Amino acid sequence: MKGKSKIYWFEPIVFLFFGVFHLHRIWGLINRPAYSEYWISVMNDRGVVYLILMIVLSLLCLMGIIIFCKNIGKNYWWRWIYIFGGGYVLFDLFAILTKIEIWNKLLLYMFDITNPFWNVIWGSFIIIGFLSFWLGILIIKQIKCTRC
Repeated sequence: MKGKSKIYWFEPIVFLFFGVFHLHRIWGLINRPAYSEYWISVMNDRGVVYLILMIVLSLLCLMGIIIFCKNIGKNYWWRWIYIFGGGYVLFDLFAILTKIEIWNKLLLYMFDITNPFWNVIWGSFIIIGFLSFWLGILIIKQIKCTRC
């Protein structure tokens, strides 16, 4: 596209990673207790899985936000996701890390297996995951088309 910045190699990876990360929540629809227990323990124990996720998620969000800011006026529409989605994820990670009380209560509510909105909550994340993964594939195709 004329007037647009180049698409960086890691950009489809951002969407593919977040897509897979959200799509794994299908597990929550299949086995609520195991899913809930696993993720609550990850957040509380703060072990290797927690640290790796925090680092990877933070880096991907920061890289996206930097690319957006670096290319003001030349961005593709989907780079707005870096600002809003990445901003949300960074806040979420910060709130979990610092154990903000209201956020912790919200997370416990989300992971409550008796929550009447369980399927709506986790189903929404699954839809976001599918759309994110699909966008990653579209970006790969767009990169290939610009090289033709």
